[in-house]
Amino acid sequence: MSRRQVNPSRRFVDSGSIPFAGALHSKSRSSPLLSIGLVLLGAFLLVAYSYSGAGLFGGEKEAFSKFEDSNISMHVGDFSCTLEVQRAIPILKKAYGDSMRKVLHVGPDTCSVVSKLLKEEETEGWGVEPYDIEDADGNCKSLVRKGIVRVADIKFPLPYRPKSFSLVIVSDALDYLSPKYLNKTLPDLARVSSDGLVIFAGLPGQQKAKVAELSKFGRPAKMRSSSWWIRYFVQTSLEENEAAIKKFDQAAVKKSYKPACQVFHLNSYH
Repeated sequence: MSRRQVNPSRRFVDSGSIPFAGALHSKSRSSPLLSIGLVLLGAFLLVAYSYSGAGLFGGEKEAFSKFEDSNISMHVGDFSCTLEVQRAIPILKKAYGDSMRKVLHVGPDTCSVVSKLLKEEETEGWGVEPYDIEDADGNCKSLVRKGIVRVADIKFPLPYRPKSFSLVIVSDALDYLSPKYLNKTLPDLARVSSDGLVIFAGLPGQQKAKVAELSKFGRPAKMRSSSWWIRYFVQTSLEENEAAIKKFDQAAVKKSYKPACQVFHLNSYH
């Protein structure tokens, strides 16, 4: 049989909870004043330890809480630029004004974005879900039945006429496409927009898709740098929308909004 490990805390308790309690039971001929002094010193040290310990663990608890909040924020940013689109809608409305009158969102979980857009005044929300929606809720399936949201493979031309929407927003979709398919998809997104195209892309270094999600996305996400995207825009003859960038940045500063994803503003094809 293995020997049971001695619990130091039990020794501490058995000794009477006072580190110097053994002095009271000692057979030595110490004076009563010395014994009393040792007891008082032990009590003082225990009180001091309890106060400092509370402060220590309280500080650790606060630090852990801050870390946990930060970790949740990072987790959201790592896995969903679509959530970031929902946060950015008020900023986008400030930047694009009337161009938000008819918006197409393209990306996974588009139903959540469309539902939020439909709650905005003077805004039509439409969506394209690039992936399967078998696990979608009733609200999402209702949007699909009404034709507001379509399930379509974005590697092929979208089922819309040119300039069908004033603004197109895409998130969590282009990161999963190789340049071969980007060459077709990105120009097509610009084709169906009249006033601009907004891209929410993952930041380099962010966590890639979970293993369980690979069957859904087909490949791990490729988080590209802003310089890569800018070079790619030039190659595909897409120009950045300088006016929208300026307005977006100004509105973001006023609202203390800091995006967790890269945000690119492009002009539509004319």
